[in-house]
Amino acid sequence: MAPGLLDDLRRIAGIAWPVLIGQLALVAFETIDTAMVGRYSVVDLAAVGLGASIYIPLYLALAGVMAGLQPIVGRLAGKHRHQVIGAYVREAAWLAMILIVIGGVVLYFPQPLLRIAHPSEAVMQRSILYLRVLSFGLPAGLCFAIYSSFSNAISSSRPPMAILLTALIAKLPLNKWLIYGGLGVPPLGGPGAAFASTLVFWMAALICVTLIARDRRYGQYSVARNFSWPHKRRQYALIKIGVPIGVSSLIEIASYTSMTLFIARFGTTVLAAQQIAVNLGAVLYMLPLSLGIATSTLVSQRLGAGAYGAARAIARRGVCFAAICATICSCAIVIARPLVISAYTANPRITAAAMPLLMVVGFYHLADSVQVSAAFVLRAYGRTIVPAVVYTISLVCIGLCGGYLVGFGKVSVPRLSLDGPCGFWWANTASLACAGISLLTHWRSVVRGD
Repeated sequence: MAPGLLDDLRRIAGIAWPVLIGQLALVAFETIDTAMVGRYSVVDLAAVGLGASIYIPLYLALAGVMAGLQPIVGRLAGKHRHQVIGAYVREAAWLAMILIVIGGVVLYFPQPLLRIAHPSEAVMQRSILYLRVLSFGLPAGLCFAIYSSFSNAISSSRPPMAILLTALIAKLPLNKWLIYGGLGVPPLGGPGAAFASTLVFWMAALICVTLIARDRRYGQYSVARNFSWPHKRRQYALIKIGVPIGVSSLIEIASYTSMTLFIARFGTTVLAAQQIAVNLGAVLYMLPLSLGIATSTLVSQRLGAGAYGAARAIARRGVCFAAICATICSCAIVIARPLVISAYTANPRITAAAMPLLMVVGFYHLADSVQVSAAFVLRAYGRTIVPAVVYTISLVCIGLCGGYLVGFGKVSVPRLSLDGPCGFWWANTASLACAGISLLTHWRSVVRGD
């Protein structure tokens, strides 16, 4: 057994499991909104779905920019430069103010984006109100994104998890109160879910600020005790790493959701099966995402300490660990497909349509895990521009365009039946595999220079 292998895997798992639980709590936010608003009215359910299709990619892109803080703080933690870490956290807050203005304008005036979907007037108006309410929660959401990146980078991933679980618990009664009304508040439907989310976001942000100001584990960084105006060099460092991460996040989520828009043309039954595959894929994604964050944290800290050999070893082991976990999950999904689908529906037609999709989801998850892990490792090395280019070429050209060509039968592959929804999934799987190979190759070229 390689020296230190078990210790490295234990450290990765120790950081990853709280991140995983926190990410699953975030997924539960949308699930709760869909379930509770769906019982209120069809119009509001459509409005929440349409609004979420704009809010989620936008928030992930902006939070992705804030994620540029993590590799910087990780390296500084490895050097034990605590005061500089505090300065970078404050710098991220200044950058967030600019992003809040940009994101707030998009959310408060979403009409141009909403008109792309040609919704009914009733759905349009409810969607506008839903997004305008969420625009007031955006500052709190980005505040948590800064705190999460900072906390994870110093190997303290449990507080963000605890905050997200607390927020999830608080959201349930708030949703029921504001969606259905009560205690003098009229029923608000979909916008009520947005009000609940906004209140919960601000509660989480208040907890974050309180912890940074008063918790001893953050005291040595003097984030709240000191004040500093925006610094040109630090802003440039955050933007250089963070903006490509935001672009990559936007491209990744856009390619994933665009697949559903095309598959919707195959009819209601196929669309229902697609939703099962999409939801399962999103839940599975949280495992490699968590392992990637944990691996990136440890690699950043080793690089900051000048332990380049240890950084290479952790990076290699982190990617392999994610691939092994993904292989186990993929095999379980493929073998237990009927059982998994039965948790979503008892409709035999939807079950028949979902069976081949979940077969592809197994391979998709494996390719996704490798590329996610490789991308996070490269973030630790400060390399984010090349991954953004790789994502653009792979996910758009191979995944989206390739899926369109084979899915709709524009191009046929000899001896393979790739038309229909499976064609889109296979094309996206191929795009992620290409991205993973490209990112790992780039990482190898980077470490040769260390």
